[in-house]
Amino acid sequence: MAINPETVRRIFSPLESGDGEKFFECVAENVDWTVEGTHPLAGHYQSKKEFYSHTFARLNNLLQEGTQLHVQNVLTDGDWAVVELRSYAFAKSGMRFDNRYCWIVRFNDTIIVEVRAYLDSALVQKLIDDNETSA
Repeated sequence: MAINPETVRRIFSPLESGDGEKFFECVAENVDWTVEGTHPLAGHYQSKKEFYSHTFARLNNLLQEGTQLHVQNVLTDGDWAVVELRSYAFAKSGMRFDNRYCWIVRFNDTIIVEVRAYLDSALVQKLIDDNETSA
């Protein structure tokens, strides 16, 4: 079944308020999730638990209000969607962490089964370098 932009926005909407738990209800347990880049969060994760513990959980420990992502644009084609996101956040140290993301997402009905995520690697590296020891 083809995914449409309205459904994608509904699935992603909990991320705007920092409700990762609700969002991750729509992610397959065995999701194939690749975070592109050369920063410490980059990698190929083969389960929801592995992805979450290496990325979202780590960011939540560094950011004042956890991970909040706002959908900017959604394009769909068949069971694929391209989702452009932005974060507007502060690290616990006070550093601004306003990042941009592009997630290429494959759905099985309304469940996310594959993601390739692109983001500002240098900004993630700076966030970790400047804040992880004080987290």
